[in-house]
Amino acid sequence: METAFTASYGSGKPVIGFLGEFDALSGLSQKPLETSYKPLENDVGHGCGHNLLGTGAFAAACATKSYLQEHKLPGTVIFFGCPGEEGGSGKTFMVREGVFDNVDAALTWHPSPSNSIMSRPTLANYQVFFRFKGTAAHAANSPHLGRSALDAVELMNVGVNYLREHVVQDARIHYAVTNTGGVSPNVVQARAEVLYLVRAPKVAQANGIFQRVCQIAEGAAMMTGTQLSIEFDKACSNYVPNRSLEKILHRHLVAIGAEKATEEEKHFAKKIWETFTKEEQDYHVELMKGFGYVGDGKELAGKYLADTISAYEESKEIFYGSTDVSDVSWIVPTAQLSAATSTLGTPLHTWQMTTQGLSSFANKGMLRAAGSMALTGLELLTSSEALHQVKNEFNAFSKDNPYTCPIPQDVKPSKVSGHTI
Repeated sequence: METAFTASYGSGKPVIGFLGEFDALSGLSQKPLETSYKPLENDVGHGCGHNLLGTGAFAAACATKSYLQEHKLPGTVIFFGCPGEEGGSGKTFMVREGVFDNVDAALTWHPSPSNSIMSRPTLANYQVFFRFKGTAAHAANSPHLGRSALDAVELMNVGVNYLREHVVQDARIHYAVTNTGGVSPNVVQARAEVLYLVRAPKVAQANGIFQRVCQIAEGAAMMTGTQLSIEFDKACSNYVPNRSLEKILHRHLVAIGAEKATEEEKHFAKKIWETFTKEEQDYHVELMKGFGYVGDGKELAGKYLADTISAYEESKEIFYGSTDVSDVSWIVPTAQLSAATSTLGTPLHTWQMTTQGLSSFANKGMLRAAGSMALTGLELLTSSEALHQVKNEFNAFSKDNPYTCPIPQDVKPSKVSGHTI
């Protein structure tokens, strides 16, 4: 991957890694610090806050490096520049190629409305292109000579819709028709394409659903007399929390604390809040719970910004999203925190998230995350007891749960990644 990189300092053990993401999303261009939708000419925007994520992780790595340098301590700090999280599973490819093999622990974070530890397991996923090739013909004069690739896509989608009733409860199946075969209705469409994203709590479950989707696609090709080709785009595993590392990270997040918002920040947040639907406003506490928030939101009543640190609890409830951080967590003890950078109720992958990405409140949250991760990294570098406990937990899990990369060896990273994760 041309934009993947590592930067390291120090030597020897332990090796602490900080994971930075920096990719954006198509369709989420937005003028910063506006309280209404104002897209820019460029069609991409940081609707998931990865401009903050990458910078915050880098700041944590720099702070840790400076401490090691100043005190002449042994150990290694590595910053991992990780492209393609937004649908490209960049870290999964990096894991497959052994980039993280010598790392003792990994830390990262994610912007959100909450200050908390991201303690929930996530969904594994497979993303795959299904391409149908038919035969063009005049739709009125000689329709019997045509074989419609678009018909095959539509029949496949209908078949998969019937499959939804017969998969595990927590599975998700999404699709986007990425090629309809043209805009002329009087031409039988010779080529059409659909992109599927299959999610499930475990990789094996996602793979099982994917195999059934492939069978449905084959049936659609048979029904329409078209040819089917399948291109595996990417995949990622489910996230494995390391509770020992999460507790250390939470302790340092509490120590850093959350400062009160300024009047200007409160006013801006209120304006953003007013752009949400009633349903989005009512969902704001549940939204934070996905990022590890513990509580009923009462301490935030009448506020538009989180100015407290959530309590920590181990959670087995699923966060219904996916991340390529998961694959790192299978081979390295990993923990993630979330720092409040946006108005309560702000959903990811929206223009509202993009517009807040350069705010002073977002910048404070980014530095809060950086400080918490840096202090955690330093504790692991200077306390063999803390690192030993983290690695013991990880080794106990790994012993009975060997990692298998969900991306086949012959699949290469996509040059262009912009599909929603």
